Amino acid sequence: MDSSRGEQWASRTDARSGVVRGCRVERAPVRSFLCSLDEPRLAWADATATIAAGGAAETITTGGTARFERVRARADELFSQLDVEVGIANSARPRLYGGFAFTDEHADAGTVWEGYPGAKFVLPKVQLSVTAEGPWLTTAALGPGAEQTAESRLQAWEQRLAALPKLRTAKPPTIHGRTYTPSKMEWRDLIETATDRIRQGELRKVVLAQALQAQLGRSVVVPDALAALGASYPGCYRFLFEPDVGGTFFGATPERLVSVRGETVDTEALAGSTGRGETRAEDEWLANELAESEKNNHEHELVVEAIRAQLSGLTENIRTGERSVRRLETVQHLRTPVRATLETDRHVLELVEALHPTPAVGGLPPQRALKTIRELEPFERGWYAAPVGWFDASGDGTFAVAIRSALAREETATLFAGAGIVADSDADEEYDELRLKYGPILDVLT
Repeated sequence: MDSSRGEQWASRTDARSGVVRGCRVERAPVRSFLCSLDEPRLAWADATATIAAGGAAETITTGGTARFERVRARADELFSQLDVEVGIANSARPRLYGGFAFTDEHADAGTVWEGYPGAKFVLPKVQLSVTAEGPWLTTAALGPGAEQTAESRLQAWEQRLAALPKLRTAKPPTIHGRTYTPSKMEWRDLIETATDRIRQGELRKVVLAQALQAQLGRSVVVPDALAALGASYPGCYRFLFEPDVGGTFFGATPERLVSVRGETVDTEALAGSTGRGETRAEDEWLANELAESEKNNHEHELVVEAIRAQLSGLTENIRTGERSVRRLETVQHLRTPVRATLETDRHVLELVEALHPTPAVGGLPPQRALKTIRELEPFERGWYAAPVGWFDASGDGTFAVAIRSALAREETATLFAGAGIVADSDADEEYDELRLKYGPILDVLT
């Protein structure tokens, strides 16, 4: 099925050229702009950029074991066909935005993840970019009359953007009911099974997750929820993906999978968690306890070792920075930055494929951990804990790990949280950790 999709995509684009046009704008009301867009919509924000975009000038969809390679090949073909206007700011030049499912065995049809296949990337019809280069509006079009379409779309949106009103923030939808999968009793059974396997030598670590289905008082206005996450978690990667059909996947993740810029590769280990204190003294005590915890440091070191090993075949001069405690609104994590240099010119998707899943969301050894996850978790992870992000024509890009996330559809939101299990993990303590990790999304819903 994947190969036929690839042939259809190629035959559809071979005869078409594309055009990208852009201009600097005075106003950049990102939330109002995002609310005014038609599906598919997307948003991406980090410490250096805020992006909102809508429509699809082109979509790349695939799946299976070769999904990373297929996306890269189809993207190279697409980018080679684009006539990009000279003078567009680098941050506003064409990018493909999207993500991958957690496993290549993912099936979205008929599930809560409908609209989120094994891999999906979009070249937006219209994009608003806000960076240090200033606010830019960009449009893209493919096929006959692409230049006229892109230019007229740019003019129309430039006028529309200038007239967009400032929207009043919607009230949170509130939660009327909650269903946990697995339940607390079932969670204890899962942890017992996992720790038994670890003690028997089958595994070193496995990350097990839980889904929380929240029944809402009304549909969540996701752009407002994303704005609220940005206010509370400005240092996190905030994302929103909304297909033509299906729910809206959004979140604020503290974990970068990988960034590639030229020859420089940046990633990090983020594993080992504790809560935040109600006073400064309690907060410091919890941070020190985390930094000195034998269990959490063991779990963290497994992740650092695995990342170094995963990078070793693709990069050189791998350096690890100083381990520290990263403090977020509701949780604290051990963090170690990792930087490396590319040996040869490589696409960011090659690094994404090599690093996903990190032991922070999968486990060790990777294949045995994935097998355990498939056997024990009673729900489909979909795009949860999977790579989401963007890349450009040069192969540079940034991908984050889609944790601290939820899938919203009508009056339901499904939240996800996971915990790293090692030999001495306690089921009740790990269950309490899940509650902390639901915090960011629960806050914007309630």
